Formats: sequence, structure tokens, C-alpha cells
Amino acid sequence: MNSLPPKPHTRLLDRVSGPQDLRDLTVEELVQLSDEVRREMIEAVSLTGGHLGAGLGVVELTVALHHVFDTPNDRLIWDVGHQAYPHKILTGRKDRMRTLRQPGGLSGFTKRSESVYDPFGAGHSSTSISAALGMAVARDLGGRDNCVIAVIGDGAMSAGMAYEALNNAGALNSRLVVILNDNDMSIAPPVGAMSAYLSRLLSSGTYRHLRHLAKDLAAMLPPPLERAARRAEEYARGFVSGGGTLFEELGFYYVGPIDGHNFDHLLPVLKNVRDSEDPKAVLVHVVTKKGRGYAPAEAAADKYHGVGRFDVVTGAMAKVKANAPSYTSVFSKALVAEAGHDDRVVAVTAAMPSGTGLDKFAERYPQRCFDVGIAEQHAVTFSAGLAAEGFKPFCAIYSSFLQRGYDQVIHDVALQRLPVRFAIDRAGLVGADGATHAGAFDLAFLGCVPDIVIMAPANEAELMHMVATAAGIGDRPSAFRYPRGEGVGVDLPERGTALPIGKGRVLREGSRVALLSLGTRLAECLHAADELTARGFSTTVADARFMKPLDEDLVLRLAREHEVLVTVEEGSVGGFGSHVLQFLAHTGALDGGLKIRPLALPDRFIEHNTPKGQYEEAGLTSPSIVACVLGALKHPLAAINA
Repeated sequence: MNSLPPKPHTRLLDRVSGPQDLRDLTVEELVQLSDEVRREMIEAVSLTGGHLGAGLGVVELTVALHHVFDTPNDRLIWDVGHQAYPHKILTGRKDRMRTLRQPGGLSGFTKRSESVYDPFGAGHSSTSISAALGMAVARDLGGRDNCVIAVIGDGAMSAGMAYEALNNAGALNSRLVVILNDNDMSIAPPVGAMSAYLSRLLSSGTYRHLRHLAKDLAAMLPPPLERAARRAEEYARGFVSGGGTLFEELGFYYVGPIDGHNFDHLLPVLKNVRDSEDPKAVLVHVVTKKGRGYAPAEAAADKYHGVGRFDVVTGAMAKVKANAPSYTSVFSKALVAEAGHDDRVVAVTAAMPSGTGLDKFAERYPQRCFDVGIAEQHAVTFSAGLAAEGFKPFCAIYSSFLQRGYDQVIHDVALQRLPVRFAIDRAGLVGADGATHAGAFDLAFLGCVPDIVIMAPANEAELMHMVATAAGIGDRPSAFRYPRGEGVGVDLPERGTALPIGKGRVLREGSRVALLSLGTRLAECLHAADELTARGFSTTVADARFMKPLDEDLVLRLAREHEVLVTVEEGSVGGFGSHVLQFLAHTGALDGGLKIRPLALPDRFIEHNTPKGQYEEAGLTSPSIVACVLGALKHPLAAINA
């Protein structure tokens, strides 16, 4: 049996249209409301899928924050957004929760255009303190007096950006509240009544006034006595507040740890912090439990971090029968195979071992797999250090997260020609996670970097070959990108075979139209070729395999022997098609009347949908390819098919 809260006959939640309806509730009513929010969230996510565990862990904290603070006038900023579902329920969006992550529905993250209660959009980790500090300074410059609160998890605090923001905030006299949501108990043990009492005491105006007075008096003492008094005060605070020394050294006033599920502990501290006139930044350390209130999620926090549809009563997740292995699992299989033949092969991930498939690699080779935490910049340069010493690092990072390590890719890897292998997962459009996680830009931002090999497989067998190819490249960096989801079901070898660098392949020969694909849109190109051939347009289909180095001989032949050349890729403008155009322009191949049409992702952010729906919107499916060709040929059916 699960521990889902009982369903009351009369719901408080039905009377809550926004945070203003929480302000006059009693503690007992806040407890009931929390149970109702938890149930509402579980039932909604069971139908839509999404991030479950983190949100369940912050229900009481969310209720308390909206009860104490005057949102949206007080700015409440959630880091990452995984834990923001209770916030959405309480801020006028509860009736739309069953549209979560669905086409045209609510975003899975906070989003400025969705609600005035979302002052800053989220999706990637560790941004909240920086954004909150900017808002706090803007408030000060504008002469306003509202509160600014950032909620950040202990995992997100592992990123360098969070510490950069803490360092800056501690040096400014700008009133800011940071809530550290410690849901992994990685910083402090469970807390009780004594800790709660001390937190209330330390956050009170009286104590803080006395502390400032004591410091002023100590400053009047001779230097040896002043130093002794300061050390005694710091020791006393360290004794009662535990892990706050680091934050105090960064310039924050530390309060905690407190129980994030107990309103008797939360409310007094948050009210003290709200009412303080001290300009010093405050960090409130709150301990919560991921998956709180739903037994399956409490028992398996990792499994229930992000879920598909599931049965509320049993917790059993809906099983979708896969027609083929996922690209992520194929990458894992290929890398394990390479590591079995070369003990210099090592793997690096930035807090995504299961998401990148490196958990399987770690089971086989635990000493050769490194999870560096939410620290993509460090992951890239750490990999560069491994490569400099003769190892073969595969740095596996989602496409959208690799954006965070771009300077390190250029300065620490490419400039020194270090053979780091970038395994870029989630390339292209990713479905329900939407624009924040779309792998739209890697071809463009890597394509302009000198001396890097860039590959994109058309299917899962090609991915295995590209892993083997990257393992053999020892004189420069390389990258291979692959999408989220299943492959196409081709047979897989036990181990990949290295490909000739910079050489593509022709799958079908024609004479009038050429379709040149990079990546997994190849299947759509083959379908389009069938349609074009049936209409009487003889069509060649080629798989570029490599963006850099470009197969210039293949590109030139396609340009000279066909009337229309269409390039197709799952990336933004500025990627593969741009490189083909650049090459052809310099060869003069465009002077003879070749009609070339690059198809790429449109120059806009594509919102959450199914991957199929997203690619239809992007114009990267076979009907759109056919329409593009007919348009280039000025065929009468072009307007009909557009």
C-alpha cells in the first residue's frame, strides 16, 4: 500500500485560486492543504508524466513560502524547476495540471510567459541565486522594498555558478534570501526540536541586533581581545548552527538546518527572515525528503525523479514496449565494448550517469567512470586533463548542457588539440521537456571550432561505429551527437568498426534530386525519396556521417549531377547546411544554376510537444522534404504540399 494522503470530503484546495488565499490559513489548515496539494500533484503526474520526487519533497516548503511572503510582489525563484509543480498548483494553474508537458499545455518548468508568479524561467540547474541577486539589486536601485527569495537544491549547489553567485551576493549589501533545499541529507543530518528552536533564535531580530552590537563593542577592544571575541562568537554560532561556516565565510547569515516538513519550524524562521531589516543576505538551510508522502517515490528517489505515466495505487509505471534499443543504451554498449579492448578508455559525466548510460559503464569499470556533479565546465576541462596524460576520455553530456561548457571546449580542449571525445546525448528535439532541453545548437556552436571531428549517426549501428571511430582519433577532439529515444531497429555488432574520417555514403542513386542527410532524419529522407520517385523525380539519398571534416568529394558530386540538392539536419541554422553552402560557394558549384535548399530547425524556440509533433512543426518530416523539392522545381503541386 502507498501512503497517499486521504481524500477529504471538502477540499481546502478548491478554495485556493492563488497565494492570497493561503495568507489567513491556520497551521492545521496549512497541513491539510499540503496533503491536498500532494495528492493533486501525484494524480496529475500519473497521467502526464514529469518530475515527481523533487516536487513531493517541497510541498510544505512551497505552502509556507506562499503563506509568509507576498508573492508575486515578493519574487520567488525556483532553481531547475523540477520541484515547481506544487508552486504551479497554488498559483492559479491547478485546473491545467493535467495538461502538464502536453502539446499546448503547462510547461514542466517555471516560465515567465506562463504566470506572473514565475519571475524567472528555469530548466537548467544552478541559476536561481544569480537571477535573484540581479532582481534584488534592481529592487534597491528602483527604491522598492520587496523580498527576493531563491530556492536551490543541494545538488544544484555543486555547480560553480551557484558559488559565483553566493560569493557576489555575500559581498553586496542587498537583502536576499536563499533557501537551501537539502533533500539528500548530504550536508546535515535529520533535525529536531532543539535545532528548530536555535534556528528561530538565530533568525530573530533580537539576536541579530545583539550580534551586531557585540561586534561593534568587540571592535572597540584592543586587537588581541577583538580577535578573541570574534573567534568566540563564531565558535558559538558554529556549535549551534552546524554546517553554516562555509556560508558565513561567503558573507551570508546562516540559519538552520530546519525541518522542511514541519510548519512549526518553517513559519517562524521564514517570518523572521521576511521581517528583518538587516541588509545582509540570509541562507536558510531546510532539510526535506524527496518523494515525501508517496511511498513508492520515497523508496526509490532516483526512479521517481522523472517518470512517465504510472498507477497511483501501486506506483507501477506504464510500460511502453520498445521496438528498438535507445540510442543512449547503444552508446553505453559501444563504450563498454571499446573499454574492454583498451584500458585507457575512461568516461566522464556531469551528474547524469543513468541519463547518459554511463551507469552501465560504471558497473563494469567503476574505477574508470567519473561523475563530477552538476559541473559541465569542470567535466570538459577534467576530460582535457585526462587526455593530456594519454587517456581516452569520453565526456558524455546532453547537448543543451554542453552549452554551459563551451569556453572550455574551445580554450581547454580544441586550442590544445586534446583528443577529448564528446558524446552528445539528446541532440535535436526532445519532446515534453521542451525548448530548455532541446539539443538545437551543438552543430552550429561546435562547427565553427577548428580541428574538431563532428559526426552524427543515422541509426544505432552507425552510432556504434562512431564510438569506435572516436576511440581511434588521437590527435584532436571529436564529437558525435545522437537523439533521445529509440533507434530504428537495425542489427547491432558486438563492437563498432572505425569509419573512414570525413567520408559519407550513398544509399540510393538517382539523377535529378539529391537529399543529403546528417543524423537520424535519414529515414525521413528515404521516405521522401520514395514519394519523389513515384512522382517521376529520380532521387539520390546520401548520409553525410561527418559534418567536419566534410566529405567534399561527395558534396561536389551531388551538386554537379543533380538539379536540386537538399540538406537535412536536426540542428539550428548555422550547422551542417551552412557548411555545405560555404564549401559549394567557394568551389563555384552554385554558378551553374544548382537549386540548393538547406533544411534545419527554424529560427525560433519550439515548445514542448511529442517529438513527432515537434519535427512536423519544424518542417523536418518527409512531407516537408517533398514540398521543399517540389518548391525548388516550381512544380504545380508545391503549394499543395507546402
